[in-house]
Amino acid sequence: MFRFVASSAVVLLLAVLWLCACSSAPREVSAPHHTEDGFQNIYSEPHDANVFSFLKMRWFGDDPWADQAEEAWLVPVMSAQLPTIRQPGSQPQVTWLGHATFLLQYQGLNILTDPILSDRASPVSFAGPQRLTPKPLELSDLPPIDVVVISHNHYDHLDEKTIEQLGSDPKYLVPLGLREWFVDHGIDARQITELDWWQQLKLGPASYTATPSQHWSSRGLFDRNETLWASWLIELDDWTVWFGGDTGYNPVQFREIGDYADRIDVALIPIGAYQPRWFMAKNHVNPAEAVMIHRDLNARLSLAMHWGTFQLSAEGIQETLDDLFTARAEQRVAETDFLIMAIGATMVTPLSPDMGPDNN
Repeated sequence: MFRFVASSAVVLLLAVLWLCACSSAPREVSAPHHTEDGFQNIYSEPHDANVFSFLKMRWFGDDPWADQAEEAWLVPVMSAQLPTIRQPGSQPQVTWLGHATFLLQYQGLNILTDPILSDRASPVSFAGPQRLTPKPLELSDLPPIDVVVISHNHYDHLDEKTIEQLGSDPKYLVPLGLREWFVDHGIDARQITELDWWQQLKLGPASYTATPSQHWSSRGLFDRNETLWASWLIELDDWTVWFGGDTGYNPVQFREIGDYADRIDVALIPIGAYQPRWFMAKNHVNPAEAVMIHRDLNARLSLAMHWGTFQLSAEGIQETLDDLFTARAEQRVAETDFLIMAIGATMVTPLSPDMGPDNN
């Protein structure tokens, strides 16, 4: 899984940290996903895997692990078009910066999702999942960021270095329990808003609703599920984006989100980190389930994410592409309705049903 040579102690440490923000667990039980000790999924049994079962599965199990670094050439990558993102036009646009990091731009707003522009998805700089492909830009290349939305606290979605570089200029919208982590890392508490599932915040021309996902949280050994995980519905005037974060599949919650939203113009849906299924299925969708989410949401356009940037699981890159091709065909979803973007690419997205996607 990780391309590095390390002692067994370092491997153990990294596995602990990957599988697992330390904050106080909520005590008030006010919804089905709240417990006295933290949070839980509603439509999935608890994920019982721990660091030892992960190590056993990864290093001593029978499941083959592809070497994604050898297939990295299959991931489309381009340098970000800096004039385009620094001075966007009047139409809404999406730029994929790799993994689950997108720059959303419309109505004068610049919004980042789960920003990670570090070389590794790891608490340390010398080991851990390393980028398979070059970064399309540096953080300094971005326009001023107005809002950052965070799905959960895993290292590949909540990156300490990137957040500290962004500083207190943006507003941070985070799931319950994560405020303390941001304050501990120097972010002004007045810039942070925690939301529970289905809570909404309006900021200027946009509204942000924390919607459910099926996942878990932890950054260490003793804070499992103390903070919430979420997807996000972002409504910017006449343009609506759903950001899936990281999630497993169930047949209830994504249909609820689709029913709740008047429409979803663009859905950002994970397709990677899904093998072996016996270990990953509860918390990571495979491409077939990703297409099911697209259909459950009734999204007009979906963009694939959470693949081709860091190797976090056993499947190969070609396998991911093949599985998405098969899923679209079997579920009768056109390729143009569930797209693979190049890392670094900017897409101007439609505002009316008769417009198709237009890649810059």
